[in-house]
Amino acid sequence: MHGDKENTEFIPVRIAVLTVSDSRDWDSDTSGAILAERIEKAGHQLADRKIVTDERTEIANAVQSWIDDPAVDVVISTGGTGLTGRDITPEAIRPLFEKEIEGFSVVFHNVSFQSVGLSTLQSRATAGVAKGTFVFALPGSNGAVKDGWDKVISHQLDARQRPCNLVELMPRLMEK
Repeated sequence: MHGDKENTEFIPVRIAVLTVSDSRDWDSDTSGAILAERIEKAGHQLADRKIVTDERTEIANAVQSWIDDPAVDVVISTGGTGLTGRDITPEAIRPLFEKEIEGFSVVFHNVSFQSVGLSTLQSRATAGVAKGTFVFALPGSNGAVKDGWDKVISHQLDARQRPCNLVELMPRLMEK
């Protein structure tokens, strides 16, 4: 599944974490805390971390502010990707994408299926690129965050991942 990581230097990236929830606060935001901890443990920089409610404007504004910030390379959100009426993270962030990364959803669901079986079909995890920034939207459960980071995103944000990775694309994302 993962390529050779020898003979290439690790390049840390700056990652912002957004928790989307009507019920979480700093004390109860376990999924955001898991992401922040894993990001720093991997050697990346936690650029920022916020919690917003399940409101389209709040979600979009938070993500847009990081897309506009040259000190943020990647945004990862957790929460709001389900099927209920309040789950609107994909609707809030997809309009910001210049390109959607369709393969992320496919790979995430494959990995998630190994953990939760057919329940993975209830997730609308998504990813895209906006103004040179990678944006990932994960479900809000701790298990989904661990699967998304540990088994997918962390490998693609590792410049040593072969045959290719997202870090090596970063300098070319704004090409015309």
